[in-house]
Amino acid sequence: MKTIIVPTDFSATAYNAARYALGLAHQMGTTRIVLFHAYELIVPIPDVPTSLPMVDPNELKEASLEGLERMKQDLLAELPEGVTLDYRADNTLLAAHADTLSKEEHADLIVMGTTGGNQLEEILIGSNTIDVVKHTTCPVLIVPSGATFKPINKIVFACDFKKVGTGTPVYPLKRLLNVFQAELHVLNIDKEGKGLSAGTSEASLLLDTLLEGHHPKYHFVDHSNVVQGIMEFADKENADIILTIPRKHGLFEGIFKRSRTAQLAFHTHIPLLAIHE
Repeated sequence: MKTIIVPTDFSATAYNAARYALGLAHQMGTTRIVLFHAYELIVPIPDVPTSLPMVDPNELKEASLEGLERMKQDLLAELPEGVTLDYRADNTLLAAHADTLSKEEHADLIVMGTTGGNQLEEILIGSNTIDVVKHTTCPVLIVPSGATFKPINKIVFACDFKKVGTGTPVYPLKRLLNVFQAELHVLNIDKEGKGLSAGTSEASLLLDTLLEGHHPKYHFVDHSNVVQGIMEFADKENADIILTIPRKHGLFEGIFKRSRTAQLAFHTHIPLLAIHE
């Protein structure tokens, strides 16, 4: 795990995520952290009147780089020994550019902050962090605004046994588990109250094969609300992070219903690691 990218908008939440990344870098043996700011230049449409002032793209980039330099200086005192802190600014939309960015920087992980919102914000406004999770293949660690780093010794892997299969991202999953060497709890929430099905043992066997060497402990919990059930279990187990694999949804569902990963990201006070299928 050599490189971590930390997108920033210079908010308190972004600073908190960056400090979390510094602590994480020490545990993971990371050698480089890249602070990244995506600024967007508004291009006026010809013949369309606008009250927006014209902005010099060079001035915009210079302001972005100045903000990144200030952030770097603020964080240097907490930088672990052997870790380089770099920064980069691009004129782009973060979510659209995140996958390209992670590949160009050879990133192993993206660490981002998030601030909880109400239900209306979740549905209509969304979250830049969630959009990054949806549009990049690089694992994303979502850090709640109130979270502070502590060594990752216990992971709750929240998964649906009915969807375990070829879509599970085995390589990045095992790579991260190998780095953390943490106690692993695999959680399946049954919101229909039907208990274990005939296919559960088969799914468990498949997961055992995928997670060989990590000695997972399996838990089956009945709860009417999947997100709440995950949070309650993670709290009870004093988990350091929650691991989830976001699944692809249809267009209609994507517009009108937030995924469980998005719901978790808005409401969790425990960092959430999303590894895309």
